[in-house]
Amino acid sequence: MVIGMQPSKSSKHSLYIPPLDARNVVLGVTGSIAAYKAADLASKLVQAGANVEVIMSTSAAKFIGKSTFAALTHNKVTTGLWEANSELNINHVALALRADCLLIAPATANTLAKLALGISDDALIATYLATNAPTIVAPAMDADMFANPSTQRNLITLKNNGVTIAGPSEGRLASGLTGIGRMIDTEHLVGLVRKAIGQQGDYMGRKVVVSAGGTRQSIDPIRFISNHSTGKMGHSIAEAARDRGADVTLVTAAEIPKPAGIKVISASTVEDMKNAIVPACADSDLLVMAAAISDFSPNQVDNYKIKKDGSGTMSLELSEVEDFMPLANGPRLVKVAFAAETNDLEKNAKAKVNPKGAAFVVANNVTETDSGFGTETNRVTFVDAEGNLDRQPLMSKFGVANAILDRALPLLSK
Repeated sequence: MVIGMQPSKSSKHSLYIPPLDARNVVLGVTGSIAAYKAADLASKLVQAGANVEVIMSTSAAKFIGKSTFAALTHNKVTTGLWEANSELNINHVALALRADCLLIAPATANTLAKLALGISDDALIATYLATNAPTIVAPAMDADMFANPSTQRNLITLKNNGVTIAGPSEGRLASGLTGIGRMIDTEHLVGLVRKAIGQQGDYMGRKVVVSAGGTRQSIDPIRFISNHSTGKMGHSIAEAARDRGADVTLVTAAEIPKPAGIKVISASTVEDMKNAIVPACADSDLLVMAAAISDFSPNQVDNYKIKKDGSGTMSLELSEVEDFMPLANGPRLVKVAFAAETNDLEKNAKAKVNPKGAAFVVANNVTETDSGFGTETNRVTFVDAEGNLDRQPLMSKFGVANAILDRALPLLSK
């Protein structure tokens, strides 16, 4: 039921629509021991909704069988230009033309050299040369091979050609040595694919600041006051904005993995949040305050751990924390606030809109089992400055994130 507000376009972001729905990702797998990780990567891409088509180099097949990828993606796997059953045997640009993104992971030093020089002697390099889709390359090799000047020159060439180089990370390598050369985390690569595919989206050119997680106000060096916020909602909003082309800054107190392709600033206290958010908003288009900011803070923070004194009780004096959201301003900034409530949801949300300077408030009842802290779903109500209500159905938090962005988009300056 909608009272006084036009319904948002959140129906297209329902509970079950994944972020890469109906997108075509070509996954190139080359001859590194890290090829086994590509199976997990293919699975994650499929789970994110992508149609994944795999091209394996001859060397990759020495590490992992193509039947693994066929089972995970439900598509034929290409291993050469001249396979009898390969579409590339007839049309060598077939995969290149329908790809929304080309991801090569892992990419060996040999593959990097051929990509940089345009040596089209296999199906993967032919596809790379023929595609106009954004390309992401995830190197994986021994540390000395990665540090070699030839490899570094090839990476510079690829970057200059518009290729995104993802990683590598530092850690223990197959050689037993420790160094830079590990293929980066598969979840991170999925995030980069989402960003690459969405870079021309309806938030392209927009700067978005999102806060997430529950702040911590110290009592002593050991203890603090906080809340049950996990940061999932805020992180979902940041990812959704990234997926739609925005330049995103996420200021987070959450202890969950940081999203890929996003500037992330860690902030544990209210003061940390304020010091990061207020300056960032000066040149931004949208602020979404999804963080659960502490309402109270101890009057005194002890320098040492507070010890039990045998009295059986302890008194802690708290003071209200000043709301800094009204201080976050910019010439084109639109602000969206959150109201996590346990009772009188709509009444309390209405009372927050104007004091915070928000275009609208996103209100949810955190006592509900399917829309409280830590859940994968949420049920929210949008409340605008006139007190009008737009009650949303139960959705995934990613769906709610897109509904918020849908609601905010028409309010942004042209």
